Amino acid sequence: MLYAHPYPILPEVLYIMARSNRVVVPASKEILNQMKYEIAGELGLYSAPAPGAGDTEFAGELGEAGYSSQPTVHWSSLATRQAGSVGGEITKRLVAKAEQSLYGL
Repeated sequence: MLYAHPYPILPEVLYIMARSNRVVVPASKEILNQMKYEIAGELGLYSAPAPGAGDTEFAGELGEAGYSSQPTVHWSSLATRQAGSVGGEITKRLVAKAEQSLYGL
């Protein structure tokens, strides 16, 4: 016997649900991106650049290539489990912050 869902989901609802992955507060995009790289570093998915090591003015004199202050994480090369760990940790931290502000903990 097939299980019938008590509340059938209409195709229009599935379409809306699939497109709901958007930033609600556009100003938070940069903060979430920063948090993503911070958590990826904590999980060992990339090595953060050393502070002060990115002086591009002297990089040419030292024979180094140009330096970017942005960490390099190739998200497409991560396993699904690794990327999910980053997203799960972001969610956990955001929920904890919301609880702190809501309950004053």
